[in-house]
Amino acid sequence: MANSRAIKGIDDVPMWASMERGRLELQRCDDCSAFRYPPAPVCPKCLSAHATWTPVSGKGTILSWVIFHRKYFDDHVPPYNSTAVQLDEGPIIVTQLQGPEPEGSWIGRRVELAYGEHAGRIQHHALLTDEPSVAAEASQ
Repeated sequence: MANSRAIKGIDDVPMWASMERGRLELQRCDDCSAFRYPPAPVCPKCLSAHATWTPVSGKGTILSWVIFHRKYFDDHVPPYNSTAVQLDEGPIIVTQLQGPEPEGSWIGRRVELAYGEHAGRIQHHALLTDEPSVAAEASQ
């Protein structure tokens, strides 16, 4: 039986191909300019079927995170984290934070996507940056 995580839908093949090239491209609606994530046949904002695959900056802010101490997936040995990142372009993606863990709360910390092999394919992960958080910028 094939690994279900390796199954790619027709709508997300270009996204996976972009990660193979070391960047993330998402569908951007040709009618309302909203980015689509996850990839889909129509825009969830305006229902347009027209979109162009567009590179995103890969920069974003941590919205939420959790550390799993139990094994739920064969390719993730506990403990591991799952981190929700809002990209500067708007979409929220779930990825893993790699590198040193931040002290205190992770929420509001700035990250940038990087790419590496995991479970036989290239996937994104987040790395902390030295950029000020959105909350810190707002308080200045």
